[in-house]
Amino acid sequence: MISYKPLFETMKKKHISSYKLQKAGFSRATYYSIRQGNSVSTNTINQLCRLLHCSVSEVMEYVEDDPTDQQ
Repeated sequence: MISYKPLFETMKKKHISSYKLQKAGFSRATYYSIRQGNSVSTNTINQLCRLLHCSVSEVMEYVEDDPTDQQ
């Protein structure tokens, strides 16, 4: 599954709040959707990378699903 944990770590490291993202033109609804772990488009990832001046790996990562969670 895709985890957006790196995004929140990057934001914290760069001292960028969700409010600052919104002021830079990033949708608040999209931000909260990401917070809930919903999937987003590559355009959204691109926008985050541009706004945060970071790489994709600083926004998201692949985490192996736990087989015990699928029961």
